Amino acid sequence: MVKKMWKYTATSGLIVAMLTGAGCSFGAGNNESDKPQSLKVMYYNEQAFYQDFGMLFAALYPNIDLQIVSTQNMNNGNGDPNFDYNEAMQKFIDEEKPDVVLVQEVQLKKLVEQGKLYELETVMKKEKYDTETIIPGLIDYLKEMGGGQLYAITPSFYSQVLYYNKDLFDKYQIAPPTDQMGWEEVLHLAKQFPTEGEPKERIYGMKAGYSGTLFELGNMIGNTEGLRIVNASKQQMTMDSEGWKQALSLAQSALASNALYYESMEQQMENGTTYEDYLLRDPFIAGRTAMMIGDAYYLEQIKQASEYETVKDKVVQNWDVVTTPVSIQAPDQSSNMGAYNLFAIMSESPNKDAAWQFIAYITSEEYARVKSKSGYNNGLPIRSTYIKDEAGHSLDAFYKLKPVRSNTMSDYSLLPEPFWMQINGVMEQHLGQVKDGGVSIEDALAKVQLEGQQLLDRLVEEEKTAKPADSAAAGGAADTTAEVESSQAPDVSAEE
Repeated sequence: MVKKMWKYTATSGLIVAMLTGAGCSFGAGNNESDKPQSLKVMYYNEQAFYQDFGMLFAALYPNIDLQIVSTQNMNNGNGDPNFDYNEAMQKFIDEEKPDVVLVQEVQLKKLVEQGKLYELETVMKKEKYDTETIIPGLIDYLKEMGGGQLYAITPSFYSQVLYYNKDLFDKYQIAPPTDQMGWEEVLHLAKQFPTEGEPKERIYGMKAGYSGTLFELGNMIGNTEGLRIVNASKQQMTMDSEGWKQALSLAQSALASNALYYESMEQQMENGTTYEDYLLRDPFIAGRTAMMIGDAYYLEQIKQASEYETVKDKVVQNWDVVTTPVSIQAPDQSSNMGAYNLFAIMSESPNKDAAWQFIAYITSEEYARVKSKSGYNNGLPIRSTYIKDEAGHSLDAFYKLKPVRSNTMSDYSLLPEPFWMQINGVMEQHLGQVKDGGVSIEDALAKVQLEGQQLLDRLVEEEKTAKPADSAAAGGAADTTAEVESSQAPDVSAEE
């Protein structure tokens, strides 16, 4: 997820807005206690924390003394191939003892299993915390991460939608897309647009993905349909299935139509080096692509281009959004939604009251109202009340569906770390031969299934063999975890 830091002056302006608009709801004098309290919060770094949360929070809760524990100080392995990020993260938390931790799903699961997190739903009910305007399905999504109970919450979420150019659909007399269409319907719309003309000037039915490979587009479709590449708990490949055959056949047909545009084409079509050229390099912004899948950050890109004097007349004006393609079996769900930055309270924290005040604040209606004034570069607020567009576009599609965890790489942490990089190469190799016309989808999937299983079996065996040696090298630590847990999770200290 692309993240942008606020500038100091912008944040200062938001503090003024917060203090003048908060009324009686969030003033420091309305806390149950104005006694001095301490709160240690884990975050990427102190500057980012104060820009994102701390300056506003400190202005409203001056009785709470904030101390920021920066994950930049965590051991990052320094290139050690045996470095385990999750173990380093756990050690960091144990040593620093923050009251509030910032984690991703893998770390959340481990902390829950160890009983180290404070359950939040009980305190929400006690404090009459309002969940009515939180986007549908988010609480259930977070509870699923926590094994059925709510141990973490987030102030923002990411979501993708299908942007479309109304003028192009009108010009070619094609019915525009609607909410909850499947991939087959969306790609059928894309294939109805003309394909003739020079690449730098022609119209494209849809911008889809980066590379234009069969595996990439097929994987996008498979992810929507809830297909798995591998059953991680059973350590079995699952590619040789009817579902994957259908997904790849649909992708193959779309690729053959020549109606799709890919980001990798931008370098080939680059015209000049001026800022105007840069703004119009995106074919959807330039009005040459009928549809594209994008997130909330794309709203800012369209806005910037449309406000630039010398190109605004060339920028798409009449656009709208609908939901991303959905599975016909689960049309109310989206795997293109979710949350990365999860805040949780440590169960042994002596400052639970202050910790809850912080979490309740950053997920509140008032915080969402103020943050929405700065745009959506850092994600969408979880409060749907404040997901609006100044130009009047309806943004309901960003939260109309319920988030669901992706099955494509489900439980990836249960597999040997090198597996994902190597299996991608196997799939690209064999599915690439399908696109070239030399191999059928059935034959390619059979080879992926066979070679993928051989790869997985070998890596699992190598990991089992290496474990005792690793433990001995570490001084015979008998309590070294024996789980097959990888460090695939993104390093939160590098997400800025």
